[in-house]
Amino acid sequence: MPRIPIFKLGSSSESPPTRLFSYSPALSLETLRLGIDNVRHDVWLSPEFTKVAGAHIAKLIAKYGNIESLVLDESAPSRSMFSKFVPGAAKKNPELKPLLLELHKAALNRAKAEGNPVIDLLARASVIKFLRGELTAQYAKALERCRATLKSYEGVRQQRALEYRETVASFQIAKKRILRRVGQELFSVLREIERENLSSMRRSLFGEQRDADYILFLHHFIFLEESRDSYLAAEHYVLIGGFENDPDSLGNFRAVACELLKSAAPENEGTDDSQLDGWLNAPENAHELVGTGEPSERAYKARLQLWIELLEREKLLDLAVAAYEVVSLLPEFTPLLDPQQLKYALVFRKERDRVEKLIEEHGKLSRRSLDSAADRVAQCSGVTRAKIAARLLRDFMLYHRDLRRLEVLNRALEKVNLIANEKLRDLSRLNGTLYEFVLTEETKNAGEKAVVRHVILKADVRDSSRLTRSLLQREMNPASYFSLNFYDPVNKLLSKYGAHKVFVEGDAIILAILEREGDPSLSVSRACVLAREMVEIVGGYNHLLQRAGLPPLELGVGISFQDSSPMYLLDGDHRIMISDALNESDRLSSCDKRLRKAMQGMSVPFNVYEFRASEGEDSDVMKYNVGGIRISEAAFSRMKTEISLEQCQLEFPRLWGSENIRYWSALVPVGADIFRRLLIRVTQVPIVDAPGLGLVRWTENPMYEVCTNPAIYTAFEETMAQGKA
Repeated sequence: MPRIPIFKLGSSSESPPTRLFSYSPALSLETLRLGIDNVRHDVWLSPEFTKVAGAHIAKLIAKYGNIESLVLDESAPSRSMFSKFVPGAAKKNPELKPLLLELHKAALNRAKAEGNPVIDLLARASVIKFLRGELTAQYAKALERCRATLKSYEGVRQQRALEYRETVASFQIAKKRILRRVGQELFSVLREIERENLSSMRRSLFGEQRDADYILFLHHFIFLEESRDSYLAAEHYVLIGGFENDPDSLGNFRAVACELLKSAAPENEGTDDSQLDGWLNAPENAHELVGTGEPSERAYKARLQLWIELLEREKLLDLAVAAYEVVSLLPEFTPLLDPQQLKYALVFRKERDRVEKLIEEHGKLSRRSLDSAADRVAQCSGVTRAKIAARLLRDFMLYHRDLRRLEVLNRALEKVNLIANEKLRDLSRLNGTLYEFVLTEETKNAGEKAVVRHVILKADVRDSSRLTRSLLQREMNPASYFSLNFYDPVNKLLSKYGAHKVFVEGDAIILAILEREGDPSLSVSRACVLAREMVEIVGGYNHLLQRAGLPPLELGVGISFQDSSPMYLLDGDHRIMISDALNESDRLSSCDKRLRKAMQGMSVPFNVYEFRASEGEDSDVMKYNVGGIRISEAAFSRMKTEISLEQCQLEFPRLWGSENIRYWSALVPVGADIFRRLLIRVTQVPIVDAPGLGLVRWTENPMYEVCTNPAIYTAFEETMAQGKA
């Protein structure tokens, strides 16, 4: 979030009012879909990128671990295994930087296409999490390779084995240093592509309002194996104590800095810790408080003197001077000596004696530079001391801010689930919870596009139990009866409408039409035409069955729409769909036996009705669906966006004269130059007295039927012809 000036602090007569800024790093991924574990966000990273990144990190580890001669030893008995340690050793691999840039550009474009910049933040976090994991994984592989090579020499070439044993031991001891140097190389690449390309592209797409979020991915701590690192602190911030009991620990420095902030604003002594933390996260506050330590900056003299007195009271200033002197000693004395050892040796006599003893034992190091640095620390005074105190406040605030950024980043990374196995990837993709960040070439070969919405169609055979008993009593085969007259004809229609079977049972079939990204938005309309064709085909077969003396089939079809992708369970390789539309289509296709009997002989051309005994969810609901197609309200609303629905005037018998029926007409494209007519009947659900179906009143609940009676379509065509005449 942006730095915001909080208020002007009070001041003495010598010091100007101080305007402090506050900064609290934050990164939220809450607007994104949760993954299959319902806790984290599922991410699939480009296989090509992960392969190249792994090879790149492996080479850097070999370089900074000084094991290149070992893993490249052509005479090693296990030399052929090197290609497993460093993929691409025999052939040149693509460079990491252009692939990393391409991956981030693809993520930015996807975020823009979906209108959600948080998707790009997820991609950034995912890349960092992958690279972090790859650092430790590739180090472990390198160590395993070294041990394998060393073992191949044991008992064969003892001298070479002895040399390699020392190399492997040094490699293990230097693990933290190696991973830090490789991490800094990766950080440099990330920073370069951000400065050279990504920042400009992002601002052109989203403006500058989210720049503060991206800063979280561009500080020196992002690849730390542990939360603190003495070398990074010394080189880029200020070297403070690494343990809580150190005299110059983070806690001690923070307490002194907070005391300065409170002293600069005595009227705000009640300031809480979160406010102080926000001020400490803004390094520009250091200049506002104490300036740069130059003698000419008289306006800051009082607060700078207060800051120096606070540091000297806690005996921290000498340690700060030593911390800056340590930086020039690091190339000479590390990794033999830790930066913290060197710092304390420049201030405390007892620590210097210990360090001098180590230098003498090593034999190859000189004490001269160490003694010179210790003299400079002891002689530091006056203006130099004031400048170091001012610099210390700014560097400490930088350090404090980036530690807070690291904490926020780590919490965000915990919400990222990097999918590494294709089965889990497929499961997450099926459920519409997968965020895929892949290269352009991989996008072309990605296969199926993501499902964005779906329609469920359930066709249920009426009174199937009675049909089965009747056929068995006549020593006929119910299985072949249903197969030849229902399932086989329906199967021939599926490819025509892009439908597939979700579930099949003895007396019903459930179909789905999945609408994918970029597909024509016709899923509901095509499902309705498919349903009408199913009813017509079954009706045609019924004429043949009746002529053969066999009982006819009667269908009830329900169509439900869901404006999202379905979810799936995986039972081995078998997908099991989970969708609210499944349950709704079942309700829409259902028919009460008692109402079926009551409706026989009614002189109405419609096939779908619903009656209620009273208002409310608990009322007794009676449904009728014989040879009809009932669609949900959501499906009808969706159809109005898919095709042009025109209201038309038709007159047909009604159950009650007060029934308000509206008819809608549409042409649905089902192929090249092929269109099918649909007529939709919209009415209200009535409340009736249950025994005699007498009308009590009409409710506001609508009901939608795709008409299947040929007489309705004939009447419509005649009406249209008369209108043209």
